[in-house]
Amino acid sequence: MADYDAAYGLWKDTEGMGLRSLDDSKEGIERFLRRNPATSFVAVEEDRITGVLLCGHDGRRGYIYHTAVDVRRRGRGIGRALLSAALDALKKEGVKKVALVVFGTNSGGNAFWEKVGFTERSDLVYRNKSLDERNI
Repeated sequence: MADYDAAYGLWKDTEGMGLRSLDDSKEGIERFLRRNPATSFVAVEEDRITGVLLCGHDGRRGYIYHTAVDVRRRGRGIGRALLSAALDALKKEGVKKVALVVFGTNSGGNAFWEKVGFTERSDLVYRNKSLDERNI
């Protein structure tokens, strides 16, 4: 949680990132990290957060959320290092499969995930429902 403000700033500055008012608030992220204390990571260079990956699981499937690398630091392996740390943490917790959602219009994000071996599932329909109308 000590990294929240810097992580949130990086998320806000990342093109294609979708943030929700309640889920991504300080309280929302704190709740997520309490449930998943060992699977999310930040990259730090010169006392500055340059990358962040939020990851958790339900005991069966891992989920990756809000992965971002400072645009000035991309192409240096930071995203891959964050992903490797998260996947190793999920394996240690017995998780065998991991999923993520990327906006179709996020070409940079989609290119990264494809490059690191995540395949697109055309057989699924992603659906969601907000349980709190304030969570925009």
